Amino acid sequence: MARHAGAGRVAWIGLRPERLADLVSVEAAELTEAGLKGDHARKGKRALTLIQAEHLAVIAALAGIGEVPPEVLRRNLVVSGLNLTALRNHPVRIGEALIEFTAPCAPCSRMEAALGHGGYNAMRGHGGWCARVLDPGRIAVGDSVARAGPRDQAL
Repeated sequence: MARHAGAGRVAWIGLRPERLADLVSVEAAELTEAGLKGDHARKGKRALTLIQAEHLAVIAALAGIGEVPPEVLRRNLVVSGLNLTALRNHPVRIGEALIEFTAPCAPCSRMEAALGHGGYNAMRGHGGWCARVLDPGRIAVGDSVARAGPRDQAL
């Protein structure tokens, strides 16, 4: 279960400057224990939120719409090429940072307005993951996302 076809990649980064504000797309951000610098997240088990790029098409299909831009789903990172669920219970290296998934990221009630009638249920099971920060560092679009190696697990 430790084997993956390859590393994933950060496909998109979004910051929420304040609660309920529109997300701002950025090319890179500093990940602190309290989340991405410039994001309204707090230290703890929801400091960072992630979703798989491959799930955007599934959510769009289930919502009956053409496509879903990442900023609509209100997650900080979109990761492509790797099954995020397979990384649960393992430290994950993203760029310079080290994180740990804490819980599935449930859709919020705003998804009904954002995606239309049935939008909340379209996201159920595809909402991504919440994570805590184990080791801060810079994250950029294109950075590798992978299960951390033995060197990282000594932290």
